[in-house]
Amino acid sequence: MLSVLRTSLLALAVLLVFSLFIGGCDSKPSGPVIRIGYMNCNSEAETMDRFMPLTRYLEKELGVRFEAVPVDTQDFEERFRNGEFTFTHTNSLLYVILREEYGLQLIAGEQRGQFGGRTSGGLIALKKSGIKSIEDMRGKRLLFGPQMAPSGYLAQYDLMLNAGFDPERELSYYAIPPGSFKHEKVIYGVYFGEFDVAAAPMLDLEEMVRDGKVAADDFEIIAQSEPFPYCTFGASAEADPELVERFRRALLELSPQDTVEYQGERIKVLKSVWVEGFVQFSDADYDPVREMARRVNMPPYQTF
Repeated sequence: MLSVLRTSLLALAVLLVFSLFIGGCDSKPSGPVIRIGYMNCNSEAETMDRFMPLTRYLEKELGVRFEAVPVDTQDFEERFRNGEFTFTHTNSLLYVILREEYGLQLIAGEQRGQFGGRTSGGLIALKKSGIKSIEDMRGKRLLFGPQMAPSGYLAQYDLMLNAGFDPERELSYYAIPPGSFKHEKVIYGVYFGEFDVAAAPMLDLEEMVRDGKVAADDFEIIAQSEPFPYCTFGASAEADPELVERFRRALLELSPQDTVEYQGERIKVLKSVWVEGFVQFSDADYDPVREMARRVNMPPYQTF
């Protein structure tokens, strides 16, 4: 009887040690929480759905506690200046602003669509409208994307100015749609005849055609900007250099096969984020965005 008891106690002790060992392996990272500010693209809910699996993957790979923070485009600079987050995910114009004003460090860019790590902005109209050039846009109605969108506002405004076309004087009317999913609304605004011309990100048009939402043959591409970097990860100037480098390496090494457990499911990380991978850029790759911002008199180079 005593021998059986000893055997049982020994087995219990082994089971307890094994459980503690397994629990230690699966425990969440400890230490201070580091916040990642993710720019809202279409909506806050969509942003969190896309980037929470990546955040959990980075947490697991780096052994750091991360918190994902959705941030409206218009509020991003102020909230970054106030120190609300250490890492950033923004469009290329916001990257340039934060770089020039606050020394944001470049980490990596997204790779997605026909231009890879880059994107482009275009002016589009329906073919049946007969609008084939910027000159044909005189007296027409144009729908822009958000004002801080490099491929939905900045690039198109620059295209018009470079063609000697002043949108403030030569369009009959222009507007920016309210609410979420602004880039889709811009394209639909032309597709359904509410506006004559759309300032469309070419990636969004590409994806809406791919998803069967619109037909490519219905559109005339009036003008298109040169490609420039797409959405970009950055880090504050005060971020730990070793952590920044590990963060960069984790992004660049992500493959389509890499997965993470999130909300009880095994999820492919890149698929969740809607990207094909991440690419290393140099700061000089963003010079086309800087040049457009200077010509259009937009931050961080605006003069009054």
